[in-house]
Amino acid sequence: EVQLVESGGGLVQPGGSLRLSCAASGFTFDDYAIGWFRQAPGKGREGISCISSRDGSTYIDSVKGRFTISSDNGKNTVYLQMNSLKPEDTAVYHCATDRDRDCGGEYDNWGQGTQVTVSS
Repeated sequence: EVQLVESGGGLVQPGGSLRLSCAASGFTFDDYAIGWFRQAPGKGREGISCISSRDGSTYIDSVKGRFTISSDNGKNTVYLQMNSLKPEDTAVYHCATDRDRDCGGEYDNWGQGTQVTVSS
């Protein structure tokens, strides 16, 4: 059974940093794409970054240069380092898996999410 557990969220001031973790179990890490998504209040879910052995690392324009995705295969954990945070980054952040290593594919396993709040 695929399980994903996010952690690392919290309250941070604008310009600050956070590192989110997505601890995964129940599957072979290299066989999947793992993406980070976020959903702000009143808005739809937005895919922001992904990592896979097929696609490498991907980012949406609004986080390029500020966020970095990485993976530690030995720990079955994917990280999202978030720097220069802005109030508009406030959202619940989820990680999810695509079993075809396709960052643009269908994600069928989701974590419970971690809240990130950027505010002074």
